[in-house]
Amino acid sequence: MRISFMMLKNPTPRRIAFYAAAFITLIVFFTISLFEWCVPHMSAVLRLVLLPLLIGMATFALVYYFTERFIYNRIKLIYKKITNDKSLDAEMPHHLDEVERKVDEWTADKDREIKTLHELEEYRRNYLGNVSHELKTPIFNIQGFLHTLLDGGIHDANVNVSYLQKAAKNAERLQTIVEDLQAISKSDAGEMHLDLQTFDIQKLTQEVLDDMELKAKGRGIKLVFKEGANNGWMVRADREAVRQVLTNLVNNSIKYGKENGQTKIGFYDMDKIVLVEVSDNGIGIARHHLKHVFDRFYRVDKSRSREVGGSGLGLSIVKHIIEAHKQSVHWRSTEGAGSTFGFTLEKSF
Repeated sequence: MRISFMMLKNPTPRRIAFYAAAFITLIVFFTISLFEWCVPHMSAVLRLVLLPLLIGMATFALVYYFTERFIYNRIKLIYKKITNDKSLDAEMPHHLDEVERKVDEWTADKDREIKTLHELEEYRRNYLGNVSHELKTPIFNIQGFLHTLLDGGIHDANVNVSYLQKAAKNAERLQTIVEDLQAISKSDAGEMHLDLQTFDIQKLTQEVLDDMELKAKGRGIKLVFKEGANNGWMVRADREAVRQVLTNLVNNSIKYGKENGQTKIGFYDMDKIVLVEVSDNGIGIARHHLKHVFDRFYRVDKSRSREVGGSGLGLSIVKHIIEAHKQSVHWRSTEGAGSTFGFTLEKSF
């Protein structure tokens, strides 16, 4: 009995066909015998109508049972698993074309998930490699300067102060990288809490330009407002976060701007938002680099980037801060002519 039960529980297609044929044969034989015994004198025409009708109904019930019991229920179980439907009462579409469509959608979603996971894994490997490289450079420099001083250079007046200054500069760069990494990490973890307030974006920009004035003078770069940008706009945002955005953009315009050139700040009224733009007339960015400018640690000109310093995370932080405000960042650049980076902020009415 156990073997027979198992054969019924998990039948092969051949066994299902055998069982169906056997039962249909029995139904036909039983129905004909019943007719001969119960109504032997029924007219041939009536018998010709009723007999196929009864046999058809019995066959339909049998085929429906086998389809429901051994095929549909199995497909339904697979369907629930692949669609992640935990409800025991949920019904699977009875039309197999609809089932096929949903399974195809599920397959496409899984393919996209797998592709995304591969891309994230590749990004993770590159990110770790870039972090290691960025940290290694200032650490290696600091070690070199300090070991030189410990090996006797501390007593050489021609190098001791110079080497200490260089070590301090690399320590500051290391601190910048760590602080920027912390900012990125908080953003990724959803821990960037915005202190929204109303303030004048022109006044905040002027504060940033005043802070960056000395650095700009070192390269002969003028920091100016575009025509019409002397009037302020009241915006609603996190003032200190926007200060960091402006600082990063102005700092980049100084680092990569043309010596004795200029950085211009512009404000544009766009109904419910204000567009802020920082433009320079520097080296610009080649077209094939433009889509990567907000990637972490991506450097358009690696030799120039090492020379001027920085963490390689400045633009990435800009993007995170502005997107946390549910606003947008845009950029345009022409190689050899300069670059413009802009962002929007909600206007305060």
